[in-house]
Amino acid sequence: MKMLLVRKFRVLILMVFLVACTMHIMIDLLPRLERRGPESRPGCSCPPPAAAAPRWPGKHTLRILQDFSAEPASNLSSQSREAAERAAERAASGGAAAAAGRARRLIGPGAPRPPPPARSAAPLAALFQHPLYRAALPPLADGDLLFNVNSDIRFNPRAAEQPEWQNEDHHEEFLPTGETSIDSYPNWLKFHIGINRYELYSRDNPAIEALLQDLVSQKITSVAMKSGGTQLKLIMTFQNYGQALFKPMKQTREQETPPDFFYFSDYERHNAEIAAFHLDRQVEWICIKRKGEVLILDFRRVPPVAGRLVNMTREIRDVTRDKKLWRTFFISPANNICFYGECSYYCSTEHALCGKPDQIEGSLAAFLPDLSLAKRKTWRNPWRRSYHKRKKAEWEVDPDYCEEVKQTPPYDSGTRILDIMDMTVFDFLMGNMDRHHYETFEKFGNETFIIHLDNGRGFGKYSHDELSILVPLNQCCRIRKSTYLRLQLLAKEEYKLSLLMKESLLKDKIAPILYQPHLEAMDRRLRIVLKAVSDCIEKDGYDNVVENDFNTGADTVTTER
Repeated sequence: MKMLLVRKFRVLILMVFLVACTMHIMIDLLPRLERRGPESRPGCSCPPPAAAAPRWPGKHTLRILQDFSAEPASNLSSQSREAAERAAERAASGGAAAAAGRARRLIGPGAPRPPPPARSAAPLAALFQHPLYRAALPPLADGDLLFNVNSDIRFNPRAAEQPEWQNEDHHEEFLPTGETSIDSYPNWLKFHIGINRYELYSRDNPAIEALLQDLVSQKITSVAMKSGGTQLKLIMTFQNYGQALFKPMKQTREQETPPDFFYFSDYERHNAEIAAFHLDRQVEWICIKRKGEVLILDFRRVPPVAGRLVNMTREIRDVTRDKKLWRTFFISPANNICFYGECSYYCSTEHALCGKPDQIEGSLAAFLPDLSLAKRKTWRNPWRRSYHKRKKAEWEVDPDYCEEVKQTPPYDSGTRILDIMDMTVFDFLMGNMDRHHYETFEKFGNETFIIHLDNGRGFGKYSHDELSILVPLNQCCRIRKSTYLRLQLLAKEEYKLSLLMKESLLKDKIAPILYQPHLEAMDRRLRIVLKAVSDCIEKDGYDNVVENDFNTGADTVTTER
């Protein structure tokens, strides 16, 4: 009798297991079948359904405009596990970028530029007035915008909170009289709809400064660990439904990467993410009582990043629903709050992140638009390192490696090889050896910029210049004229790169960001880059090395004042 009961119990457990597996498979498959629609079903000649009336997406749809794929593994479009888990919720909504109506551009370089400040002896004001930093982009067509958005759609937080709200007829005005619909958009959404073929954001986009303030001040409502990372990163959601990637502080400003560390096991530094953003972007300055903008490298290919002091108890532990993260919190012998999360490296009690007593600083990087609305293509960097303790990559042993690269798509045409050179200079100035992949927006094909993601392993050593980072430039001997002239300008004493970076970084809430020797190392590395370009010009000639990328009539710009 006892044996019979045991057998029946085993059969029951097996049946429950099979039912659970079946339900799990159905949950995974149903959203894919729904997304296919009648036009993709074989044998169906029905016309596709008419476009649905424009409506604002629900709470979960607001989040599909965001993602951050930092560690892609193939040449396919980047996918994140978190995005896949929310696929069913996203499938039903059209998203903000697909809104009906005539598309027109809301934010970006198409808007008239403010008049330049008056002539001043101040270095920052003088740099702002320099022709190199006032060149306009080509006129933008609809195909040059990442999103074509109906400007009549209003952002209604009540509809975001309650999905059923959008299906009812409500004529309540959320905005004060006189404001336009775009004023209702949160700053992270203004950032997303300002992305175009040439840049992540325009020089004059006021939403960027506002977004940086949001990253520092918005209430954190949810925290979860980013899956698949080698080191701990947290996804933070704010009260306005924006999201950002949080990298906590692991090293003090003056600490260098230990000499015995391989580049692939180095710490990811929060201050490196902040400094990379300031090096890449334009910064708003106030000089001689006049407001202007100073562009350092003027790439604008790094998403907005800001430093923030976070309360680990109130803003992480108390709001997270991630049980795995919550279980790693503990109180240290010094009565400080600590946690370590789950990841491949440095996630253990011995490498715990501890507050003082529960305050910890870190970087917050704004998410890019979600992959379901703006697919990104992931490319393997041709000069990717071997990520092996003993093996070397092909480019490290073949001095003619660049010739092979230039015969391979997409490097055989367009500007992609010049984009790689820009990225090379950017990484060398920071000392970043960890550029294994890069991404582009699929919509723009190969004629677009490279997104400079994941810069946390920069600024690790100020006493050493890693010359192997410059190998792409030395092998290919190609560089944009605009990049070359800006580098020459930043090498001048009156526009010294280290001084501009120092003043730029003072705007961050957790300044100072970089230890002074790191700033001085940037000046030293800049001279090394210019020497490498000079050697190339001496060997191959100026016209064969420096690519004129200025518009017609603008190629007379020089670094002379």
